[in-house]
Amino acid sequence: MKSRSGYVMMLHGCPVHWVSKLQDLVTCSTTESEFVALSQAMKDLLPMREFLKELQKNMPCIGESSTVIKSTVFEDNNGALHMAESPKMTPRTKWIAIKYHFFADQIGEEKGIVLEKIDSESQIGDIFTKGLIQQKSQSLRKLLSGW
Repeated sequence: MKSRSGYVMMLHGCPVHWVSKLQDLVTCSTTESEFVALSQAMKDLLPMREFLKELQKNMPCIGESSTVIKSTVFEDNNGALHMAESPKMTPRTKWIAIKYHFFADQIGEEKGIVLEKIDSESQIGDIFTKGLIQQKSQSLRKLLSGW
């Protein structure tokens, strides 16, 4: 069965891009599924960062062009975080295609992208991936849109 990926990109607390779709491959574990979802989110984040850099360069009212645009990517799966931060392949993860590992060299404080662990209860992306009980759905909706 294919897993569903879901993520949202926010700019100053406002959602500007969100996705909910089936992954294009079958994964063998939750960690691998989360890693593929993280990779898909990074594929959307990188061009958006380039767009913001162009705006920054051409519109001085936005800010100094020398200022690094900072992005924080939140992940609730420890295994996916470890896979993203460690370039080592393991026997269980070596089958994941190279196309899902491309973003690893884009991560770092100096490059402006930081991966952070987030509690599963606060993971806004869950609203795009699964059916939730009403209380959890309302809580995530409030984090997402403010109401």
